[in-house]
Amino acid sequence: MKTKFLSMIIVAVCIFSVAAQRITANDILGTWAYKISDVPPEYETGFFVFEEKDGKTVGYTGQSEKQQMKNLVIDQGKVTFSTDFDGGSIKYTLNQKGDSLTGAVSTQYGDFAVNAVKEKK
Repeated sequence: MKTKFLSMIIVAVCIFSVAAQRITANDILGTWAYKISDVPPEYETGFFVFEEKDGKTVGYTGQSEKQQMKNLVIDQGKVTFSTDFDGGSIKYTLNQKGDSLTGAVSTQYGDFAVNAVKEKK
């Protein structure tokens, strides 16, 4: 009896874990307004745009100029990607909770805090 009960609990946890991962991947789609702390004003704000393209999630970043995200990985609420900037690379490491992304931007000039909020449709 205990074995059946334990098995049912394990199956239920697995199902909810898989469902949570799928929701997170789908919830990232859309436009997110970001703000990066302690950087020059021209780099302080912009947008992350996540789209579904050919069955894959792709992303773009920028304010006026759209730049494609490279090495985009979305897994269990963690979002990582990089972009090119002034001959170097910028790495983004973000955590998604609902309609907010928080984390850090790593550049050749140091690490900076970033926060983003998903725009309503």
